[in-house]
Amino acid sequence: MTQSLVTSAPDKFRDPQVTARGERRAQVALVGLETLWFNTGTLCNLACKHCYIESSPTNDALVYLRLAEMMVFLDEAAQTGLPLREIGFTGGEPFMNPEMVAMIAATQACGHDVLVLTNAMRPMRRFEAALAGLRRERLTFRVSLDHHSRAVHDAERGAGSFDKALDGLCWLVGQGFAVAVAGRHLTGEDEATAREGYARLFAGIGMACPPLVLFPEMDAAADVPEISTGCWEILGVRPQDQMCSHSRMVVKRRGADRPVVLACTLIADRSDFEMGETLAEASAPVALNHPHCARFCVLGGASCSG
Repeated sequence: MTQSLVTSAPDKFRDPQVTARGERRAQVALVGLETLWFNTGTLCNLACKHCYIESSPTNDALVYLRLAEMMVFLDEAAQTGLPLREIGFTGGEPFMNPEMVAMIAATQACGHDVLVLTNAMRPMRRFEAALAGLRRERLTFRVSLDHHSRAVHDAERGAGSFDKALDGLCWLVGQGFAVAVAGRHLTGEDEATAREGYARLFAGIGMACPPLVLFPEMDAAADVPEISTGCWEILGVRPQDQMCSHSRMVVKRRGADRPVVLACTLIADRSDFEMGETLAEASAPVALNHPHCARFCVLGGASCSG
């Protein structure tokens, strides 16, 4: 059968084994667990228009992960010799979680690189004194700045959010922390133009432009193709380069007794992407049975990792 990218089939992303066209769905094997993400909860001080996880001030579908619960997974990784390089924290807004700084410190003590995704606004600023006491080495804060223009960022995140995020970013830099910026690929703006815009923004406030990660736009209404096994050759990409070949995410659902491990940072709402309650159980291959698999990873070429 000729393998092709299909964008118009009506029943896509239903069968984990077969695409709507009847082709064998692509899977990604876990090459080695290098990055372990902890979702600290879906509560956020913002309600962004295109939030892939629908975080908001009222969404607690994923409840606060606790320090003790996190340590169970770090202990398992240490005891089993997993090649963990990086621990990532995401949300929601991680600093809504009252144990966030303690979790960063505990992860640093385990000797891992630490990446914290934050909007750098009021929830983070409440912890200024505690953050100032953290070690700076192997710790990076990635601040969400959707665009280099105030208008585009505020249209997504709310009036005034651009200036507050920029102020928080400047505070982190002033404290000597390593920072990065997460922006978006906008339709009609190429990457070079976007990077030039960010460079001008930071030059205007007397700051060297931080490392910049530009993610694909996550429009849930946009149609995307399913990824069959033949697409690897068609697209010239490799399964071992996809995010789920080297990362997993831990979440705790509202009402659950224990956290679970998910295949991916982007698909917290789907129970069929739960892989178990331990890292060992989460080592199975991942079927690319979600639009984000195509939109963000395979076609978008993106990864949440640092």
